Amino acid sequence: MHSWRLIAAFAALPIVALAATPAQEKAFVDAYKTAYEGKNAKALHAMLYTKGADPQALEFYRMMMTNEMGSKISSIVLEPLSADDKAKASAAMPGPGGKSYRLTLAPVKKLVIKSTTSGSSGSSTSTNTVFVAEADGKLVIPVPGPAK
Repeated sequence: MHSWRLIAAFAALPIVALAATPAQEKAFVDAYKTAYEGKNAKALHAMLYTKGADPQALEFYRMMMTNEMGSKISSIVLEPLSADDKAKASAAMPGPGGKSYRLTLAPVKKLVIKSTTSGSSGSSTSTNTVFVAEADGKLVIPVPGPAK
C-alpha cells in the first residue's frame, strides 16, 4: 500500500476523544473534596480551566467554589451528562453588562456536590453542580468566556 493511501485511510477514521480513566476521575473527586473540606482555596482554584475565561466569570467561579468551603461534604460524584445537561452546557448564557458567555471547553461530566453546614441555628444541606471538562489530559472545571 502506498504511504498516501495509508495516510488517507487514517484521516478517514473518526477522531475519538480521550476519556479520563476511572482512576483519574477518582483522583479529581478526592482532590476536590480534600481541598473543599480543608479550606484550601488555592487547590480549588487550580482546578479551574481559565484559558479564554472572562475575568468577571472567573471571579464569580472562585467565589462560588469557596463560599461554603470547610463544610462537610456528604456526597460528591462525577455523573454522566444528560441530553439536557449537554444542551445547557453548549448554550450561550447571559452575563454582566448584557454580554453573552459560553463555557470555554465542552464538558464531559458533571460534578454533583452535596454538603451539610451546621451552626447554632441548626444545619442545612445544599447541592451544587458544576460541569467538568478535559484539558491537557486532566479533568478541569471550565470557566465561561465571551460567546462568539
